[in-house]
Amino acid sequence: MLSERRLEVLRAIVQDYVGTEEPVGSKALTERHKLGVSPATVRNDMAALEDEGFIAQPHTSAGRIPTDKGYRLFVDKLAGVKPLSSPERRAIQNFMDGAVDLDDVVARTVRLLAQLTRQVAVVQYPSLTRSTVRHVELLSLAPARLMLVLITDTGRVEQRMVDCPAPFGETSLADLRARLNSRVVGRRFADVPQLVQDLPESFDKEDRGTVSTVLSTLLETLVEETEERLMIGGTANLTRFGHDFPLTIRPVLEALEEQVVLLKLLGEATDSGMTVRIGHENAHEGLSSTSVVAVGYGSGDEAVAKLGVVGPTRMDYPGTMGAVRAVARYVGQILAES
Repeated sequence: MLSERRLEVLRAIVQDYVGTEEPVGSKALTERHKLGVSPATVRNDMAALEDEGFIAQPHTSAGRIPTDKGYRLFVDKLAGVKPLSSPERRAIQNFMDGAVDLDDVVARTVRLLAQLTRQVAVVQYPSLTRSTVRHVELLSLAPARLMLVLITDTGRVEQRMVDCPAPFGETSLADLRARLNSRVVGRRFADVPQLVQDLPESFDKEDRGTVSTVLSTLLETLVEETEERLMIGGTANLTRFGHDFPLTIRPVLEALEEQVVLLKLLGEATDSGMTVRIGHENAHEGLSSTSVVAVGYGSGDEAVAKLGVVGPTRMDYPGTMGAVRAVARYVGQILAES
């Protein structure tokens, strides 16, 4: 276990390196921070931190920089989540309040996160596997053609055309709409097949074929739309950190293009807590020089999706964690009110 003083020295090194981009020396630390000890003692502490792998010396400099292990200890023990200022919170609210639908909410969230953190923002669409049905609408387009509209509790809207085996009257359509909604509204997608399996039997014989066709289309929609979707933004922010990536940022950009990689990164975030993956903790080799800060968001206690940012390991962790958490909270409120 590190002593409290050495933890303080590590905190000071991380803060200075993130702020200045320059390796940190003992003289600078004692000048900039009230550590209460001599430069010689700080040098000894830095030597101990280096021996234990928390800081390292770049080839060309007498100063030290944090390692992945050092950043990890900083995040776990030393970094509180920095609260946003009142103007920042108002700016988030004003920016998000204008959203008109789920696509707009996700697009605004990506832009906002990228601007606030100056990193790459990644937002997952609400997962339908965790969604519930808000309403099923059935509209007659022709005597034997219907439109099925599925609306989820997270504001997602899916439309499907249904070609019926026989003409279906308005009275029968209204009856099916009412009975269907009475069974599925407020229920999870996974529960719907069992809830509607006996519904055709409750209709007149001549209508059962159409009812079965409508239900098949509904169930196909539930299965199809469990595919996860992402939106990403702020990739250009990486160009500001070119010297933070060994040799080139190309591996990072290539990893960010792979949706499976990003879904896996976000998937590691717990529902309610925040996840910070630093450097080599990221399984994908292309992201070994980056950190990922992610958290779940949702309209209630349970997260329906994840959002987060990807940036260099030399990151303002308290500020980034605060921004990610605040944005997730606002998006959750919007979904709850939509």
